[in-house]
Amino acid sequence: MNTHHLLVERQGDIVTVTLNRPEQRNALSRPLLLELTQVLQNIGGSDARGVIIAANGPVFSAGHHFADMAGQTHEDVRELFRVCTAMMDTLQSLPQPVVARVHGLATAAGCQLVATCDLAVAAESAGFAIPGGKGALFCHTPLVAVARNIGRKRALEMAMTGDAIDARTAADWGLVNHVVPDEDLVVATLDLITRATRGTEASKAAGKQAYYRQIEMTQPAAYAYAGEVMAERAMDNQAQESFHAFLNRRNL
Repeated sequence: MNTHHLLVERQGDIVTVTLNRPEQRNALSRPLLLELTQVLQNIGGSDARGVIIAANGPVFSAGHHFADMAGQTHEDVRELFRVCTAMMDTLQSLPQPVVARVHGLATAAGCQLVATCDLAVAAESAGFAIPGGKGALFCHTPLVAVARNIGRKRALEMAMTGDAIDARTAADWGLVNHVVPDEDLVVATLDLITRATRGTEASKAAGKQAYYRQIEMTQPAAYAYAGEVMAERAMDNQAQESFHAFLNRRNL
């Protein structure tokens, strides 16, 4: 299924969603955000086991489309950011692991998109920036996701200076998981999503959702919550079967 702004391709258990507005530097316009949210919701309700977010053209994404803000009303722009936040929340609410496959520049909301994905693989040529600090509109919403990946001081350096970081720095800081030569990007991303989708679908979905809930809690609350989830999941038939299979092998 393809839309006006996206290409959607399924190969086996993996769905790749490709931003496909290279002439607009894959800007996250309001129509694109709405389409992406709908596509993600459809994937979430399917039997797919993993999702890759990619992009066509020389740039991964330049962030928000300024045409959605120039000359618009306050309420129009507030709605734009509500739509963007809803899409980002949808990414993390999916039961499937989501991996960003990043080449070229990912700036502002484009960088936010990478930070919001569960995992990310970057080509050596990739760069990342939240450059609003260089101009008149600070990158307030991208900073929410980026800071949760790389910490306060590094996130504020990116936001206040507006300077781009290269892929190796992004990996060192925790914004992406792996950096590979450009020619290996597709294969490396497929390898990561394949490994990330091992195990049962129910266990992986519960693990992902529990992670995002507990990470915002205090440590005592997180342990209490995670313990309850783990105890409940241990009662699952597939989990019980795996326990008994392991014990039977040890007793042979």
